[in-house]
Amino acid sequence: MSVDTIAQPISAGAASPLQIDLARRILERMRDAGWTVGTRVSVPDLARAFGVSRTPISAALELLVAQGIVEGRETRGLRLALDVAALDPEAILPNSPLEDLYRRMMRDRALGELPQEVSEAELMPRYQVPRGVVRKLLLRFAAEGLAQRLPGHGWRFAESLVGDDAQRESYEFRIAIECAAMRSPMFRADGKLLEQIRRAHERILSTIPNGKTLAGGDEWFRVNASFHEGLAACSGNRFLADAVRQQNNLRRLQESAGFAQLPTERLERSCREHLAILDAVEAGEIEWAEALLRQHLRQASEFASPPLSS
Repeated sequence: MSVDTIAQPISAGAASPLQIDLARRILERMRDAGWTVGTRVSVPDLARAFGVSRTPISAALELLVAQGIVEGRETRGLRLALDVAALDPEAILPNSPLEDLYRRMMRDRALGELPQEVSEAELMPRYQVPRGVVRKLLLRFAAEGLAQRLPGHGWRFAESLVGDDAQRESYEFRIAIECAAMRSPMFRADGKLLEQIRRAHERILSTIPNGKTLAGGDEWFRVNASFHEGLAACSGNRFLADAVRQQNNLRRLQESAGFAQLPTERLERSCREHLAILDAVEAGEIEWAEALLRQHLRQASEFASPPLSS
């Protein structure tokens, strides 16, 4: 089956924001992992990977079935029906209005147009949405560690990485935590995970000679975050992995305003440095990999403004 057989992009009203988001993440996972036509699709495995129940995963897969990307097998179950290597998840599964508003709020906070403390009553007229929508978005920020409810009716966004001191402190913390993760006695390279991360980096590098651009830099940030979180996950220490994930959330909150301005040469350099670190890890040279990671983060800290997403 060719890419031309895919149906039109799913309309915003055809599915819930969660279903669209999960379907896009599933498609990205298939593409990054190099899934081939015929690969079995396991609902329980995907549910564990994304930390949700089977019901939303099944609903998300129904969207991919409708697009001809996934199909039922002759026996029970689903399989990949289409070569996903060249597919653009954003084009097939466009953002819902709720997702667009989430990103808008994130950009406004990054630009300082939203104060650190806000109320639902203030946000309703600003974004022209009912209280239920505002609360749903704020709860999402809270779930990601980016906001907390205050006594009464207010909300407070997490401390952002605005200013030289905050950027420096963040990179110092990341160097300490991410390098400690690689020194963990429980560190074990997850070959399947690292191969998925490698494929995603190689795909991004392949777009640069063709003059292609990443939509707003969002895809690069996702791949970048998966690299750092993936290495931390290999440490076998959930607290180190959570700390790296939280730093990525804070970086996304601050750097969303600068996604579109990512210089191609810096993106390429960061991508190749990631691949060199993966090479060392896969070769069992963990001390060398840690040294490369430390150097990578130190160099990135020198270019922290504008953001590099390293």
